[in-house]
Amino acid sequence: MASPTRDELAFLADQVRGPVFGRGQDGYAAELAGFQTGFHPRPAVVVGAADAEDVRAAVRFAAERGLAVAVRSTGHGVTVPVDGGVLISTKRLAEVTVHPEGRYARIGAGARWSAVVALAEPHGLVPPSGSAGHVGVVGYTLAGGMGLLAREVGYAADHVRAVDVVTADGDLRHVTAATDPDLFWALRGGRDNFGVVTSLEIGLRPVERIYGGGIYFGSEHAEAVLAFFRDWTARAPETITASVGMIGYPPLPVFPEPLRGRHVLHVRFATTDIAEGPGLIQPWRAVAPTLIDAVGELAYRDAGSIYREPDFAHAYDGNSALLSDLPPEVLDAIIGLAGADAAVGCVVDLRHLGGALAREPAAPSAVSFRAANYILRVLSSPEGVGLAEVRATHQRLFDAVRPWTLGRSLNFVYGERAAADFRSELYEKPTLDRLSALKAVHDPGNVFRANHNIEPARRR
Repeated sequence: MASPTRDELAFLADQVRGPVFGRGQDGYAAELAGFQTGFHPRPAVVVGAADAEDVRAAVRFAAERGLAVAVRSTGHGVTVPVDGGVLISTKRLAEVTVHPEGRYARIGAGARWSAVVALAEPHGLVPPSGSAGHVGVVGYTLAGGMGLLAREVGYAADHVRAVDVVTADGDLRHVTAATDPDLFWALRGGRDNFGVVTSLEIGLRPVERIYGGGIYFGSEHAEAVLAFFRDWTARAPETITASVGMIGYPPLPVFPEPLRGRHVLHVRFATTDIAEGPGLIQPWRAVAPTLIDAVGELAYRDAGSIYREPDFAHAYDGNSALLSDLPPEVLDAIIGLAGADAAVGCVVDLRHLGGALAREPAAPSAVSFRAANYILRVLSSPEGVGLAEVRATHQRLFDAVRPWTLGRSLNFVYGERAAADFRSELYEKPTLDRLSALKAVHDPGNVFRANHNIEPARRR
């Protein structure tokens, strides 16, 4: 389908309150700028939605012209090439309202977790947010959402109470488990395949403070640290969520002296059990000499200090594997293929799953592979080495762990990938079949296809 004409763009601009930019116009690049700088979507039109009515107008505009619709809130993760069509930016829909009496928050599509935490914590409540507060709420949650306290609370999607979504017909629907159980099921896991979410309601939990932080070890102790992680997590109660990262730090003064110029392992912990936390973590201090030991009691608003993830825009590419187990072969592959001597510098994140993540919520969702006990993530910057070399390095690791791989997490597919690259690996087959059948009901024309697309089932 040809790009919209100048007159069509002017017509769309008259229908919405927010800005409308055609490719090449002033403001186009700025509207599309985001956290990921290595990949750049190139829609024919970008609409900066100011409210839900703008989203409705943009969806109707695209559907009437046979254009694909893509949606992005904070710009954190570009995962599918967008070349043409209409991209709806929801970053202006950032209103957050906390209802302490009902223990839930109503969150706009452009809001970030840090804003929710700031409003909820004064009431002694916290959301099922992730390890970085600058991540957007809606994209994270609709893909599942593996949070900081994931083993205690389950997926963020498990706590969604209601979703406001603009469907392919341009209608704005308030969807709950009672009003439309099928669409409610599909939205939580199917992400942007079924519409553009303008806001959602999510449950909050009473938490005053948490116990957690990180312990750093030199990567010369990688074998001992990873083996202990495997054995320790096999016995750990679901009240604690832990992970281990592996990264090389450049010799720059911005980094702490013990880490500067070193390749290290960073073991991270978080629990709401203030009394038991210290005893659970204490054995780690005998595994190997520590470079930094930064574990203690902290406010939830300071939880970003546990993972210390970058909050500045940069280029990165990567993927994930949901694993059934951590046999020695997997640990050896991580060290040998993504460790200090890897062909390309890798950032590795190995997280312990299970616990509440393994259980279906009261209102089931399309989030798949709950039987996974671990998730392995690998990221690299393509700058200076090239995307092909980055992906070849990552692929060698994912090939090595394939016998223990159940699938992949939609939350952790980074960079641009062809829409069908991982579709069959993001969902268990019965789930994908049901999603495809529901896609035929709610989006038979596949308007929402600029994503990890779930194609509508063919009518027999």
